[in-house]
Amino acid sequence: MPTMPKSLLWTRTDTAGAEHALVDDGHGLTAHGTQLAADPIPYTCRYQLVTDPEWVSVRLEVEVEGAGWRRSVRLERATLRWRVTAAEQGDLDGVLTAGGHAPAGLPGVEDPDRLADALDVDLGGSPLFNTLPLRRLGLPAAPAGTAHRIDVAWVLLPSLTVLPAEQVYTGLGPDRARAGPVPVRQRQLQRGGRRGPGRLRGALPRRGGAVRPRLSRACRHPRPVPLTAGQEA
Repeated sequence: MPTMPKSLLWTRTDTAGAEHALVDDGHGLTAHGTQLAADPIPYTCRYQLVTDPEWVSVRLEVEVEGAGWRRSVRLERATLRWRVTAAEQGDLDGVLTAGGHAPAGLPGVEDPDRLADALDVDLGGSPLFNTLPLRRLGLPAAPAGTAHRIDVAWVLLPSLTVLPAEQVYTGLGPDRARAGPVPVRQRQLQRGGRRGPGRLRGALPRRGGAVRPRLSRACRHPRPVPLTAGQEA
């Protein structure tokens, strides 16, 4: 594996954890990195990411490991379709249940065609993956207020469940943007649907629908930083 010219480090603010990524953004993005997190149970996540020169996601490989379990998932885009393969050793759901948490479900996705509209992948807890739509859409140089609705293949941690998700990226000025879910009302108008009883903002939809990420966040395009420094995302 060739060496990477840039090194990025973030520390998490929502739980004990950090991420270290080695990246090459000279011709699209090639990156590999490691996440450590303590919530909902301690785990280590390792990933490898490749985009094409236009910053469209081509391949993502993720492995997550904790005490008594290991999971992996691979997403690869070819001929305008996603191929998704997943594997599990041990029993993550058993570990979660023993710790008083809800089970995570299976890794991967039952029907990869649900991801057909996704040009970007988004790995839970990683600010690096915000860079993909930012660069692809040219938002770092776009006027403030420029907004784009996108579909992503959202990989949850630690389960490695893959879900279709809708997000909005809005430019806030030079090198700044906000990423968040598509507003409920906007989704209703686009799809001609009506919000059903008992649906809460951020709740998982019925089978076959897309998922709206719960967290709206402001982000900056990652830049190289010393390993001892933090990086805002």
